[in-house]
Amino acid sequence: MAYLFTSESVSEGHPDKVADQISDALIDNFLAFDRESKVACETLVTTGQVMLAGEVKSTTYLDVQKIARDTINKIGYTKGEYMFDGNSCGVLSAIHEQSEEINQGVDRGNKEEQGAGDQGMMFGYATNETENFMPLALDLSHRILKELAELRRENKDITYLRPDSKSQVTIEYSDDNLPQRIDAIVVSTQHDDFADDDTMLAKIRKDIVEILIPRVVAKLPESAQLLFNDDIKYHINPTGKFVIGGPHGDTGLTGRKIIVDTYGGKGAHGGGAFSGKDPSKVDRSAAYATRHIAKNLVAAGVADEILVQVSYAIGVVEPMGIFVDTYGTCPFNLTDGEIAEKVSEIFDMRPFAIEERLKLRSPMYSETAAYGHMGRTNETVTKTFSQPNGENVTLDVELFTWEKLDYVDKVKKAFGL
Repeated sequence: MAYLFTSESVSEGHPDKVADQISDALIDNFLAFDRESKVACETLVTTGQVMLAGEVKSTTYLDVQKIARDTINKIGYTKGEYMFDGNSCGVLSAIHEQSEEINQGVDRGNKEEQGAGDQGMMFGYATNETENFMPLALDLSHRILKELAELRRENKDITYLRPDSKSQVTIEYSDDNLPQRIDAIVVSTQHDDFADDDTMLAKIRKDIVEILIPRVVAKLPESAQLLFNDDIKYHINPTGKFVIGGPHGDTGLTGRKIIVDTYGGKGAHGGGAFSGKDPSKVDRSAAYATRHIAKNLVAAGVADEILVQVSYAIGVVEPMGIFVDTYGTCPFNLTDGEIAEKVSEIFDMRPFAIEERLKLRSPMYSETAAYGHMGRTNETVTKTFSQPNGENVTLDVELFTWEKLDYVDKVKKAFGL
């Protein structure tokens, strides 16, 4: 029997994502001047206020207020009428030194013996239903909001958009788990005030359906374009007026959108957030590593869909174990346990090995903090960072290294494919 599956996304202007982006901007700035920085930064945003808290061990000093304000302005909160803008909001920092009791379990004389920064389990997932090996409903949800943000910044075809927005896509699947059609699309977008509420709702619905969605569809592969039809149920700003939004409308916290950040409810999640954590925290680094494994396994043809789990104990070098679930989609005679054993032989899952393999001590994290950490484009960009003393550093930074298909040949060789 056919079934429906739904995933959601939130924009860079959503209050929780504002918090994530500030936390990851701090991570990038610490790593730019001190690659060995240990950082766990949390951010709270609300009406006119930003609260920074967390633990840091670093040789560098940063103007955290300026970093927070620059991030907020870049997102688009630049007007006093939003009741939250980068130039006028208060920024309070309660960041302090990392506990030596935690640090002693992580740092070692031999870096290869670096212990895990915390206990826990992390999951990576990949499916061949999209070109980027991501679940389709989440991929479409992200694309809708990225395109909406482009329209907001262009300020040409749609001129009333504000930064906060959410999307949701429901897809009908066949019995054999293949996408058949899009059943429903939800888009809620913050907007400038209108003189007439009925005119406002009609205008926003028309623009979303006739301007936004066609732009999204035009950038999709043909297989995904075919899923769009005139029977899609659209719910556009279903509560009505959405002028009050962002941190003024809803308090935002770092790490509160972990399903949006990963697989939209497909696969599994270990519960740990990513943003604000340096790569010694396996919540982040091992989640990236398991995504890298799952994506390369699917790309190599080991299975059509794969979930990979790894688990750690704080301060312990080797993982507790590696688990693989191919959902019965492996085309040859290997059990999931046998696949997991081969995975442990191909991929070194010690924390320092993960950092080195994926180049995780680079300031690459600001770009991850909105529109998902997975399924993104691996590319190299040039970034410049500044310290309060006037020192600047310009770096070439490789982004989304865990999305590379650089282990496909090794996987094929190991599996005899």
